[in-house]
Amino acid sequence: MSKQALAAIRTQVMWNRLIAVVEEQAQSLLRTAFGTITREAGDLSAGVYDTKGRMLAQAMTGTPGHVNTMATAVEHFFQWYPVRDMRPGDVFITNDPWLGTGHLFDYVVMTPVFLGKKPVAIFASTCHVIDVGGVGMSARAYSSFEEGTLIPHLKLRKEGEINEELLSVILANSRNPIEVRGDLLSLVSANDTGARRLIDMMTEFGLKDIDKLAEHILTQSEKATREAIKALPQGEWSYEMPLDGYEAPIVIKSKVTVKGGKITIDFTGSSPASTRGINSPRTYTHAYSVFGLKAVIAPHVPNNIGSLSCFDLVTEAGTCVDPTRPSPVTARHVIGQMLADATFGCLAQALPGKVQAESAGSIWILSLSSAHEQVSAKETQGAQRFQVTNVGLGGIGGRPDKDGLSTTAFPSGIGAIPVEITEAQCPLYFKRKQYLPDSGGAGEYRGGLGQIIEIANREDKPFIISAATFDRIHNPAQGREGGSPGRKGNAYLGSGPKLKDKGNHVVPAQDSLVVELPGGGGFGRPQARSEAAIKADIAAGLVSDEAAEKDYGLAS
Repeated sequence: MSKQALAAIRTQVMWNRLIAVVEEQAQSLLRTAFGTITREAGDLSAGVYDTKGRMLAQAMTGTPGHVNTMATAVEHFFQWYPVRDMRPGDVFITNDPWLGTGHLFDYVVMTPVFLGKKPVAIFASTCHVIDVGGVGMSARAYSSFEEGTLIPHLKLRKEGEINEELLSVILANSRNPIEVRGDLLSLVSANDTGARRLIDMMTEFGLKDIDKLAEHILTQSEKATREAIKALPQGEWSYEMPLDGYEAPIVIKSKVTVKGGKITIDFTGSSPASTRGINSPRTYTHAYSVFGLKAVIAPHVPNNIGSLSCFDLVTEAGTCVDPTRPSPVTARHVIGQMLADATFGCLAQALPGKVQAESAGSIWILSLSSAHEQVSAKETQGAQRFQVTNVGLGGIGGRPDKDGLSTTAFPSGIGAIPVEITEAQCPLYFKRKQYLPDSGGAGEYRGGLGQIIEIANREDKPFIISAATFDRIHNPAQGREGGSPGRKGNAYLGSGPKLKDKGNHVVPAQDSLVVELPGGGGFGRPQARSEAAIKADIAAGLVSDEAAEKDYGLAS
Protein backbone atom coordinates (compact mmCIF):
# COMPACT_ATOMS: atom_id res chain seq x y z
CA MET A 1 0.00 0.00 0.00
CA SER A 2 1.34 3.43 -0.94
CA LYS A 3 2.30 6.09 1.61
CA GLN A 4 -0.46 8.30 0.21
CA ALA A 5 -3.07 5.61 0.82
CA LEU A 6 -1.80 4.99 4.35
CA ALA A 7 -1.88 8.72 5.07
CA ALA A 8 -5.49 8.91 3.83
CA ILE A 9 -6.49 6.00 6.06
CA ARG A 10 -4.76 7.61 9.05
CA THR A 11 -6.58 10.87 8.43
CA GLN A 12 -9.93 9.10 8.22
CA VAL A 13 -9.22 7.23 11.45
CA MET A 14 -8.46 10.54 13.18
CA TRP A 15 -11.68 12.04 11.81
CA ASN A 16 -13.71 9.10 13.15
CA ARG A 17 -11.87 9.36 16.44
CA LEU A 18 -12.79 13.04 16.69
CA ILE A 19 -16.45 12.15 16.27
CA ALA A 20 -16.06 9.54 19.02
CA VAL A 21 -14.52 12.20 21.27
CA VAL A 22 -17.51 14.54 20.94
CA GLU A 23 -19.92 11.64 21.41
CA GLU A 24 -18.22 10.88 24.71
CA GLN A 25 -18.54 14.59 25.53
CA ALA A 26 -22.31 14.34 24.92
CA GLN A 27 -22.64 11.11 26.90
CA SER A 28 -20.90 12.76 29.83
CA LEU A 29 -23.55 15.49 29.75
CA LEU A 30 -26.37 12.93 29.51
CA ARG A 31 -25.06 11.05 32.53
CA THR A 32 -24.47 14.05 34.79
CA ALA A 33 -27.26 16.51 33.87
CA PHE A 34 -29.89 17.24 36.50
CA GLY A 35 -32.72 18.29 34.17
CA THR A 36 -34.98 15.55 32.81
CA ILE A 37 -35.29 17.24 29.40
CA THR A 38 -31.51 16.76 29.04
CA ARG A 39 -30.76 13.45 30.73
CA GLU A 40 -33.92 11.64 29.57
CA ALA A 41 -34.88 13.33 26.29
CA GLY A 42 -31.40 14.25 25.02
CA ASP A 43 -32.22 17.94 24.47
CA LEU A 44 -28.57 18.98 24.13
CA SER A 45 -25.62 19.28 21.80
CA ALA A 46 -21.87 18.86 21.93
CA GLY A 47 -19.18 19.73 19.43
CA VAL A 48 -15.52 20.45 18.80
CA TYR A 49 -14.14 23.48 16.96
CA ASP A 50 -10.78 24.71 15.72
CA THR A 51 -9.24 27.84 17.20
CA LYS A 52 -10.97 29.91 14.50
CA GLY A 53 -14.33 28.84 15.92
CA ARG A 54 -15.24 26.56 13.02
CA MET A 55 -17.30 23.49 13.96
CA LEU A 56 -15.44 20.34 12.98
CA ALA A 57 -17.56 17.58 14.44
CA GLN A 58 -20.76 17.12 16.40
CA ALA A 59 -21.99 14.35 18.64
CA MET A 60 -24.62 11.96 17.28
CA THR A 61 -26.61 12.69 20.45
CA GLY A 62 -28.39 16.04 20.32
CA THR A 63 -30.78 18.23 18.33
CA PRO A 64 -30.22 20.17 15.08
CA GLY A 65 -31.52 23.28 16.80
CA HIS A 66 -28.69 23.13 19.30
CA VAL A 67 -25.90 21.82 17.10
CA ASN A 68 -26.48 24.08 14.11
CA THR A 69 -26.94 27.21 16.22
CA MET A 70 -23.71 26.39 18.06
CA ALA A 71 -21.98 26.24 14.68
CA THR A 72 -22.03 30.05 14.68
CA ALA A 73 -22.44 30.73 18.42
CA VAL A 74 -18.82 29.95 19.29
CA GLU A 75 -17.47 32.69 17.03
CA HIS A 76 -19.47 35.31 18.96
CA PHE A 77 -17.44 34.65 22.12
CA PHE A 78 -14.33 35.89 20.30
CA GLN A 79 -15.78 39.42 20.16
CA TRP A 80 -15.23 39.68 23.91
CA TYR A 81 -12.58 37.03 24.50
CA PRO A 82 -10.02 36.56 21.69
CA VAL A 83 -8.31 33.17 21.70
CA ARG A 84 -4.95 34.84 22.43
CA ASP A 85 -6.34 36.05 25.78
CA MET A 86 -7.77 32.68 26.85
CA ARG A 87 -5.98 30.65 29.50
CA PRO A 88 -6.00 26.97 30.52
CA GLY A 89 -8.94 26.34 32.83
CA ASP A 90 -11.10 29.12 31.38
CA VAL A 91 -14.76 28.46 30.60
CA PHE A 92 -17.20 30.91 28.99
CA ILE A 93 -20.99 31.06 29.05
CA THR A 94 -24.01 32.85 27.58
CA ASN A 95 -27.71 32.31 27.00
CA ASP A 96 -28.19 35.28 24.64
CA PRO A 97 -31.00 34.13 22.28
CA TRP A 98 -29.68 36.06 19.28
CA LEU A 99 -26.06 35.01 19.73
CA GLY A 100 -26.71 31.54 21.09
CA THR A 101 -29.40 28.95 20.44
CA GLY A 102 -32.53 31.07 20.20
CA HIS A 103 -33.99 31.40 23.71
CA LEU A 104 -32.90 32.04 27.28
CA PHE A 105 -33.39 28.46 28.47
CA ASP A 106 -30.35 27.19 26.55
CA TYR A 107 -26.94 27.98 28.00
CA VAL A 108 -23.95 27.68 25.67
CA VAL A 109 -20.74 26.79 27.49
CA MET A 110 -17.41 27.09 25.67
CA THR A 111 -14.07 25.68 26.82
CA PRO A 112 -10.70 26.28 25.10
CA VAL A 113 -8.31 23.30 25.00
CA PHE A 114 -4.57 23.72 25.51
CA LEU A 115 -1.62 21.48 24.70
CA GLY A 116 0.81 22.89 27.17
CA LYS A 117 0.27 26.63 26.84
CA LYS A 118 -0.86 26.51 23.21
CA PRO A 119 -4.61 26.66 22.39
CA VAL A 120 -5.37 23.83 19.99
CA ALA A 121 -9.17 23.50 19.92
CA ILE A 122 -12.46 24.53 21.52
CA PHE A 123 -15.27 22.43 22.93
CA ALA A 124 -18.81 23.74 23.31
CA SER A 125 -22.01 22.24 24.63
CA THR A 126 -25.50 23.35 25.45
CA CYS A 127 -28.63 22.09 27.15
CA HIS A 128 -32.08 23.31 28.13
CA VAL A 129 -32.37 24.26 31.81
CA ILE A 130 -35.75 24.14 33.51
CA ASP A 131 -36.08 27.75 34.65
CA VAL A 132 -34.46 31.14 34.01
CA GLY A 133 -36.94 33.31 35.89
CA GLY A 134 -39.42 35.63 34.21
CA VAL A 135 -42.70 34.14 33.06
CA GLY A 136 -41.18 30.67 32.83
CA MET A 137 -41.69 28.27 29.92
CA SER A 138 -44.52 30.35 28.54
CA ALA A 139 -45.22 32.29 25.36
CA ARG A 140 -47.25 34.98 27.10
CA ALA A 141 -44.41 37.55 27.48
CA TYR A 142 -44.39 40.63 25.27
CA SER A 143 -40.59 41.02 25.29
CA SER A 144 -37.47 39.02 26.06
CA PHE A 145 -36.99 41.15 29.19
CA GLU A 146 -40.07 39.47 30.67
CA GLU A 147 -38.93 35.99 29.68
CA GLY A 148 -36.07 35.62 32.13
CA THR A 149 -32.47 36.50 32.92
CA LEU A 150 -30.08 37.06 30.01
CA ILE A 151 -26.44 36.30 30.76
CA PRO A 152 -24.08 38.05 28.32
CA HIS A 153 -20.79 36.45 27.24
CA LEU A 154 -18.92 36.03 30.53
CA LYS A 155 -16.40 33.76 32.22
CA LEU A 156 -17.98 30.95 34.20
CA ARG A 157 -14.55 29.62 35.20
CA LYS A 158 -11.27 31.55 35.30
CA GLU A 159 -8.10 29.48 35.14
CA GLY A 160 -9.79 26.63 36.98
CA GLU A 161 -11.80 28.65 39.53
CA ILE A 162 -15.60 28.68 39.18
CA ASN A 163 -17.10 32.18 39.14
CA GLU A 164 -19.45 31.71 42.10
CA GLU A 165 -20.61 35.34 41.91
CA LEU A 166 -21.94 34.82 38.38
CA LEU A 167 -23.54 31.54 39.39
CA SER A 168 -25.25 33.24 42.34
CA VAL A 169 -26.87 35.75 39.98
CA ILE A 170 -28.12 32.97 37.68
CA LEU A 171 -29.44 30.86 40.55
CA ALA A 172 -31.09 33.79 42.34
CA ASN A 173 -33.22 34.25 39.22
CA SER A 174 -34.37 30.65 38.93
CA ARG A 175 -37.23 28.80 40.62
CA ASN A 176 -35.12 25.61 40.44
CA PRO A 177 -31.62 26.76 41.48
CA ILE A 178 -30.24 23.36 42.49
CA GLU A 179 -31.23 21.78 39.19
CA VAL A 180 -29.91 24.70 37.14
CA ARG A 181 -26.57 24.69 38.96
CA GLY A 182 -26.26 20.98 38.33
CA ASP A 183 -26.93 21.41 34.62
CA LEU A 184 -24.41 24.25 34.24
CA LEU A 185 -21.67 22.31 36.00
CA SER A 186 -22.55 19.27 33.88
CA LEU A 187 -21.89 21.36 30.76
CA VAL A 188 -18.51 22.34 32.18
CA SER A 189 -17.74 18.72 33.00
CA ALA A 190 -18.77 17.52 29.55
CA ASN A 191 -16.41 19.97 27.87
CA ASP A 192 -13.60 18.94 30.20
CA THR A 193 -14.22 15.31 29.24
CA GLY A 194 -13.96 16.20 25.56
CA ALA A 195 -10.79 18.18 26.18
CA ARG A 196 -9.09 15.29 27.96
CA ARG A 197 -10.00 12.82 25.24
CA LEU A 198 -8.77 15.18 22.52
CA ILE A 199 -5.39 15.59 24.22
CA ASP A 200 -5.20 11.79 24.55
CA MET A 201 -5.92 11.48 20.84
CA MET A 202 -3.34 14.09 19.87
CA THR A 203 -0.73 12.39 22.02
CA GLU A 204 -1.52 9.01 20.50
CA PHE A 205 -1.20 10.32 16.94
CA GLY A 206 1.77 12.57 17.66
CA LEU A 207 -0.10 15.78 16.80
CA LYS A 208 1.00 19.23 17.94
CA ASP A 209 -2.21 20.77 16.62
CA ILE A 210 -5.31 19.71 14.66
CA ASP A 211 -5.14 22.43 12.02
CA LYS A 212 -4.30 20.10 9.14
CA LEU A 213 -7.02 17.65 10.17
CA ALA A 214 -9.50 20.52 10.45
CA GLU A 215 -8.79 21.72 6.91
CA HIS A 216 -9.22 18.18 5.58
CA ILE A 217 -12.54 17.71 7.36
CA LEU A 218 -14.00 21.00 6.21
CA THR A 219 -12.69 20.76 2.65
CA GLN A 220 -13.97 17.23 2.10
CA SER A 221 -17.34 17.96 3.71
CA GLU A 222 -17.89 21.05 1.59
CA LYS A 223 -16.79 19.22 -1.56
CA ALA A 224 -19.17 16.30 -0.94
CA THR A 225 -22.08 18.62 -0.23
CA ARG A 226 -21.50 20.70 -3.35
CA GLU A 227 -21.37 17.53 -5.44
CA ALA A 228 -24.72 16.47 -3.99
CA ILE A 229 -26.17 19.91 -4.79
CA LYS A 230 -24.84 19.81 -8.37
CA ALA A 231 -26.76 16.57 -8.91
CA LEU A 232 -30.03 18.44 -8.26
CA PRO A 233 -32.07 20.17 -10.94
CA GLN A 234 -31.27 23.88 -11.17
CA GLY A 235 -34.17 26.19 -10.47
CA GLU A 236 -36.39 27.97 -7.96
CA TRP A 237 -39.36 26.60 -6.02
CA SER A 238 -41.72 28.24 -3.50
CA TYR A 239 -44.03 26.97 -0.77
CA GLU A 240 -46.38 28.43 1.85
CA MET A 241 -47.10 26.85 5.22
CA PRO A 242 -49.88 28.15 7.51
CA LEU A 243 -49.39 27.80 11.27
CA ASP A 244 -51.74 28.50 14.17
CA GLY A 245 -49.70 31.37 15.60
CA TYR A 246 -50.68 32.96 18.91
CA GLU A 247 -52.72 36.15 18.67
CA ALA A 248 -53.12 35.64 14.92
CA PRO A 249 -52.37 32.92 12.32
CA ILE A 250 -48.89 32.84 10.79
CA VAL A 251 -47.75 32.03 7.27
CA ILE A 252 -44.24 30.82 6.52
CA LYS A 253 -43.23 31.65 2.95
CA SER A 254 -40.20 29.74 1.71
CA LYS A 255 -38.32 29.78 -1.57
CA VAL A 256 -35.44 27.45 -2.42
CA THR A 257 -33.03 28.33 -5.21
CA VAL A 258 -30.50 25.81 -6.51
CA LYS A 259 -27.75 27.40 -8.55
CA GLY A 260 -24.03 26.84 -9.10
CA GLY A 261 -23.37 24.30 -6.35
CA LYS A 262 -25.13 26.40 -3.70
CA ILE A 263 -28.64 26.48 -2.26
CA THR A 264 -30.40 29.58 -0.97
CA ILE A 265 -33.43 29.33 1.30
CA ASP A 266 -35.40 32.58 1.35
CA PHE A 267 -38.18 33.33 3.87
CA THR A 268 -39.01 36.78 2.51
CA GLY A 269 -42.71 37.55 2.90
CA SER A 270 -43.24 35.45 6.04
CA SER A 271 -45.54 36.90 8.69
CA PRO A 272 -44.37 39.73 10.94
CA ALA A 273 -43.04 38.81 14.36
CA SER A 274 -45.69 37.81 16.86
CA THR A 275 -46.28 39.99 19.89
CA ARG A 276 -45.92 36.81 21.95
CA GLY A 277 -43.00 34.45 22.48
CA ILE A 278 -43.24 32.05 19.53
CA ASN A 279 -40.75 33.88 17.27
CA SER A 280 -37.70 32.07 15.90
CA PRO A 281 -34.46 34.11 16.01
CA ARG A 282 -32.45 33.98 12.81
CA THR A 283 -29.86 31.62 14.29
CA TYR A 284 -32.58 29.07 15.10
CA THR A 285 -34.28 29.62 11.74
CA HIS A 286 -30.98 28.86 10.04
CA ALA A 287 -30.45 25.73 12.13
CA TYR A 288 -33.69 23.97 11.18
CA SER A 289 -34.12 25.20 7.62
CA VAL A 290 -30.59 24.12 6.74
CA PHE A 291 -31.16 20.80 8.52
CA GLY A 292 -34.20 20.23 6.29
CA LEU A 293 -32.18 20.92 3.16
CA LYS A 294 -29.29 18.73 4.21
CA ALA A 295 -31.53 15.86 5.35
CA VAL A 296 -32.84 15.45 1.81
CA ILE A 297 -29.82 16.49 -0.25
CA ALA A 298 -26.73 15.31 1.63
CA PRO A 299 -27.65 13.19 4.66
CA HIS A 300 -24.50 11.10 4.18
CA VAL A 301 -22.14 14.07 4.67
CA PRO A 302 -20.98 14.79 8.25
CA ASN A 303 -22.51 17.91 9.77
CA ASN A 304 -19.92 20.64 10.25
CA ILE A 305 -19.29 24.20 9.14
CA GLY A 306 -17.89 22.90 5.84
CA SER A 307 -21.10 21.18 4.76
CA LEU A 308 -23.27 23.95 6.25
CA SER A 309 -21.40 26.61 4.25
CA CYS A 310 -23.11 25.42 1.07
CA PHE A 311 -26.46 26.82 2.20
CA ASP A 312 -27.39 30.51 2.34
CA LEU A 313 -30.28 31.97 4.34
CA VAL A 314 -32.28 35.09 3.46
CA THR A 315 -34.68 36.57 6.02
CA GLU A 316 -36.36 39.90 6.69
CA ALA A 317 -35.61 41.51 10.04
CA GLY A 318 -38.77 41.92 12.10
CA THR A 319 -40.51 38.81 10.82
CA CYS A 320 -41.41 35.73 12.83
CA VAL A 321 -38.34 33.95 11.43
CA ASP A 322 -35.99 36.86 12.18
CA PRO A 323 -37.34 38.83 15.15
CA THR A 324 -35.34 41.78 16.42
CA ARG A 325 -34.49 42.45 20.05
CA PRO A 326 -36.31 42.44 22.40
CA SER A 327 -39.01 40.34 20.71
CA PRO A 328 -40.22 37.44 22.90
CA VAL A 329 -38.76 34.07 21.81
CA THR A 330 -39.20 31.50 24.60
CA ALA A 331 -41.31 29.07 22.52
CA ARG A 332 -39.25 29.67 19.37
CA HIS A 333 -39.45 26.05 18.31
CA VAL A 334 -43.18 26.48 17.52
CA ILE A 335 -42.02 28.17 14.33
CA GLY A 336 -38.41 27.01 14.11
CA GLN A 337 -39.12 23.28 14.14
CA MET A 338 -41.66 23.71 11.34
CA LEU A 339 -39.02 25.07 8.97
CA ALA A 340 -37.68 21.69 7.88
CA ASP A 341 -41.15 20.99 6.47
CA ALA A 342 -41.16 24.44 4.85
CA THR A 343 -37.99 23.51 2.95
CA PHE A 344 -39.40 20.05 2.17
CA GLY A 345 -42.36 21.73 0.48
CA CYS A 346 -39.97 23.40 -1.95
CA LEU A 347 -37.75 20.36 -2.48
CA ALA A 348 -40.76 18.12 -3.17
CA GLN A 349 -41.36 20.16 -6.32
CA ALA A 350 -37.74 19.80 -7.41
CA LEU A 351 -37.64 16.10 -6.51
CA PRO A 352 -41.17 14.73 -7.06
CA GLY A 353 -41.84 11.45 -5.29
CA LYS A 354 -38.67 11.68 -3.17
CA VAL A 355 -39.57 13.93 -0.22
CA GLN A 356 -41.61 12.83 2.80
CA ALA A 357 -44.94 14.38 3.76
CA GLU A 358 -45.25 17.01 6.47
CA SER A 359 -44.82 15.98 10.10
CA ALA A 360 -46.31 17.15 13.38
CA GLY A 361 -43.24 19.39 13.59
CA SER A 362 -42.67 21.24 16.84
CA ILE A 363 -42.82 19.09 19.95
CA TRP A 364 -45.41 19.91 22.59
CA ILE A 365 -43.54 20.77 25.77
CA LEU A 366 -45.74 19.88 28.73
CA SER A 367 -44.63 22.53 31.22
CA LEU A 368 -46.54 21.65 34.37
CA SER A 369 -46.53 23.44 37.70
CA SER A 370 -48.47 23.91 40.90
CA ALA A 371 -51.03 26.70 40.84
CA HIS A 372 -49.46 28.84 43.56
CA GLU A 373 -49.84 32.57 42.81
CA GLN A 374 -52.08 31.67 39.85
CA VAL A 375 -55.25 31.02 41.83
CA SER A 376 -56.46 32.05 45.29
CA ALA A 377 -54.27 31.08 48.25
CA LYS A 378 -57.18 29.07 49.66
CA GLU A 379 -57.18 26.76 46.62
CA THR A 380 -53.47 25.94 46.99
CA GLN A 381 -53.35 25.74 50.79
CA GLY A 382 -51.31 22.68 51.74
CA ALA A 383 -50.44 21.91 48.11
CA GLN A 384 -46.95 20.81 47.09
CA ARG A 385 -44.99 23.34 45.03
CA PHE A 386 -43.55 21.88 41.84
CA GLN A 387 -42.43 22.68 38.34
CA VAL A 388 -41.78 19.80 35.96
CA THR A 389 -41.40 19.18 32.25
CA ASN A 390 -42.54 16.34 30.04
CA VAL A 391 -43.00 16.20 26.27
CA GLY A 392 -45.69 15.11 23.84
CA LEU A 393 -44.67 13.74 20.46
CA GLY A 394 -46.64 13.68 17.24
CA GLY A 395 -46.19 11.68 14.04
CA ILE A 396 -43.71 11.96 11.19
CA GLY A 397 -45.00 12.27 7.64
CA GLY A 398 -45.24 9.24 5.37
CA ARG A 399 -42.05 8.60 3.36
CA PRO A 400 -41.49 7.64 -0.28
CA ASP A 401 -41.20 3.95 0.60
CA LYS A 402 -42.21 3.66 4.26
CA ASP A 403 -44.91 4.70 6.68
CA GLY A 404 -44.12 7.67 8.91
CA LEU A 405 -42.81 6.96 12.38
CA SER A 406 -45.33 7.34 15.19
CA THR A 407 -44.83 9.51 18.30
CA THR A 408 -41.39 10.53 17.12
CA ALA A 409 -39.91 14.01 17.36
CA PHE A 410 -38.98 15.36 13.94
CA PRO A 411 -36.97 17.37 13.19
CA SER A 412 -35.69 17.87 16.75
CA GLY A 413 -34.99 14.17 17.37
CA ILE A 414 -35.40 14.35 21.14
CA GLY A 415 -36.71 11.37 23.05
CA ALA A 416 -39.61 10.96 25.46
CA ILE A 417 -39.39 11.48 29.20
CA PRO A 418 -40.64 8.38 31.07
CA VAL A 419 -43.87 9.06 32.94
CA GLU A 420 -42.36 7.48 36.06
CA ILE A 421 -39.71 10.21 36.17
CA THR A 422 -42.31 13.00 36.15
CA GLU A 423 -44.56 11.21 38.62
CA ALA A 424 -41.64 10.83 41.04
CA GLN A 425 -41.01 14.59 40.94
CA CYS A 426 -44.49 15.87 41.68
CA PRO A 427 -48.03 14.83 42.69
CA LEU A 428 -49.24 14.58 39.09
CA TYR A 429 -49.86 11.23 37.44
CA PHE A 430 -50.55 10.01 33.91
CA LYS A 431 -53.96 8.45 33.52
CA ARG A 432 -53.08 7.37 29.97
CA LYS A 433 -50.42 7.81 27.33
CA GLN A 434 -51.04 5.85 24.17
CA TYR A 435 -51.22 5.95 20.39
CA LEU A 436 -54.04 8.04 18.96
CA PRO A 437 -55.77 5.81 16.37
CA ASP A 438 -56.58 7.32 12.95
CA SER A 439 -54.28 10.32 13.56
CA GLY A 440 -51.82 9.45 10.78
CA GLY A 441 -52.79 10.79 7.36
CA ALA A 442 -54.02 8.17 4.88
CA GLY A 443 -51.76 7.34 1.96
CA GLU A 444 -49.93 4.60 0.13
CA TYR A 445 -47.55 5.12 3.02
CA ARG A 446 -49.49 6.18 6.09
CA GLY A 447 -48.43 9.14 8.24
CA GLY A 448 -47.11 8.41 11.72
CA LEU A 449 -49.57 8.52 14.61
CA GLY A 450 -49.68 11.10 17.35
CA GLN A 451 -50.49 10.17 20.94
CA ILE A 452 -53.15 10.97 23.51
CA ILE A 453 -51.96 11.90 27.00
CA GLU A 454 -54.10 12.52 30.08
CA ILE A 455 -52.64 13.97 33.28
CA ALA A 456 -54.30 14.50 36.67
CA ASN A 457 -53.30 15.50 40.20
CA ARG A 458 -53.13 13.05 43.09
CA GLU A 459 -53.71 16.00 45.40
CA ASP A 460 -57.16 17.55 45.40
CA LYS A 461 -55.63 20.75 44.06
CA PRO A 462 -55.47 22.65 40.74
CA PHE A 463 -52.33 22.76 38.60
CA ILE A 464 -51.09 24.80 35.65
CA ILE A 465 -50.27 23.81 32.07
CA SER A 466 -48.46 26.15 29.70
CA ALA A 467 -49.78 25.58 26.17
CA ALA A 468 -47.01 27.72 24.68
CA THR A 469 -45.83 25.10 22.21
CA PHE A 470 -49.13 23.54 21.14
CA ASP A 471 -49.55 23.99 17.37
CA ARG A 472 -51.20 22.29 14.38
CA ILE A 473 -54.49 22.50 16.25
CA HIS A 474 -55.94 24.42 13.31
CA ASN A 475 -53.47 23.60 10.54
CA PRO A 476 -52.66 19.88 10.17
CA ALA A 477 -49.57 18.35 8.61
CA GLN A 478 -50.19 18.13 4.87
CA GLY A 479 -49.88 14.96 2.82
CA ARG A 480 -47.63 14.56 -0.21
CA GLU A 481 -48.15 13.05 -3.66
CA GLY A 482 -51.90 12.65 -3.09
CA GLY A 483 -51.68 11.64 0.57
CA SER A 484 -54.18 12.97 3.12
CA PRO A 485 -53.38 15.43 5.93
CA GLY A 486 -52.64 14.10 9.38
CA ARG A 487 -55.12 14.64 12.19
CA LYS A 488 -55.07 18.03 13.91
CA GLY A 489 -53.90 18.35 17.49
CA ASN A 490 -56.23 19.11 20.37
CA ALA A 491 -55.95 20.16 24.01
CA TYR A 492 -58.78 20.21 26.52
CA LEU A 493 -59.81 19.49 30.07
CA GLY A 494 -61.13 16.04 30.92
CA SER A 495 -64.41 17.74 31.80
CA GLY A 496 -64.73 19.03 28.23
CA PRO A 497 -63.62 22.70 27.78
CA LYS A 498 -60.90 23.29 25.19
CA LEU A 499 -57.70 25.24 25.82
CA LYS A 500 -58.26 28.15 23.47
CA ASP A 501 -54.78 29.63 23.11
CA LYS A 502 -51.07 29.21 23.86
CA GLY A 503 -51.38 30.80 27.30
CA ASN A 504 -51.18 29.30 30.77
CA HIS A 505 -54.30 27.38 31.82
CA VAL A 506 -55.59 26.20 35.17
CA VAL A 507 -56.58 22.56 35.43
CA PRO A 508 -59.11 22.59 38.28
CA ALA A 509 -58.95 20.22 41.22
CA GLN A 510 -60.40 16.78 40.39
CA ASP A 511 -60.16 17.56 36.66
CA SER A 512 -57.50 16.45 34.16
CA LEU A 513 -55.52 17.72 31.19
CA VAL A 514 -55.93 15.87 27.89
CA VAL A 515 -53.69 16.51 24.86
CA GLU A 516 -54.00 14.85 21.48
CA LEU A 517 -50.81 15.20 19.46
CA PRO A 518 -51.11 15.77 15.69
CA GLY A 519 -50.31 13.04 13.20
CA GLY A 520 -48.07 13.12 10.14
CA GLY A 521 -49.39 13.53 6.61
CA GLY A 522 -49.78 10.55 4.29
CA PHE A 523 -47.57 9.93 1.26
CA GLY A 524 -49.10 8.78 -2.03
CA ARG A 525 -52.71 8.06 -2.95
CA PRO A 526 -54.58 6.11 -0.24
CA GLN A 527 -56.04 3.86 -2.96
CA ALA A 528 -52.53 2.57 -3.65
CA ARG A 529 -52.03 1.22 -0.11
CA SER A 530 -51.98 -2.56 0.00
CA GLU A 531 -54.89 -4.36 1.57
CA ALA A 532 -52.47 -6.33 3.73
CA ALA A 533 -51.00 -3.11 5.17
CA ILE A 534 -54.48 -1.73 5.94
CA LYS A 535 -55.55 -4.94 7.67
CA ALA A 536 -52.30 -4.97 9.67
CA ASP A 537 -53.03 -1.40 10.83
CA ILE A 538 -56.55 -2.41 11.88
CA ALA A 539 -55.26 -5.46 13.75
CA ALA A 540 -52.69 -3.30 15.57
CA GLY A 541 -55.33 -0.74 16.56
CA LEU A 542 -53.67 2.03 14.53
CA VAL A 543 -56.60 2.46 12.12
CA SER A 544 -60.25 1.88 12.97
CA ASP A 545 -62.67 -0.09 10.79
CA GLU A 546 -64.55 3.14 10.11
CA ALA A 547 -61.43 4.99 8.96
CA ALA A 548 -60.33 2.05 6.84
CA GLU A 549 -63.61 2.20 4.97
CA LYS A 550 -63.74 5.99 4.74
CA ASP A 551 -60.10 6.64 3.80
CA TYR A 552 -59.17 3.46 1.95
CA GLY A 553 -62.49 2.02 0.79
CA LEU A 554 -61.89 -1.23 2.69
CA ALA A 555 -65.20 -2.55 4.04
CA SER A 556 -65.02 -4.40 7.36
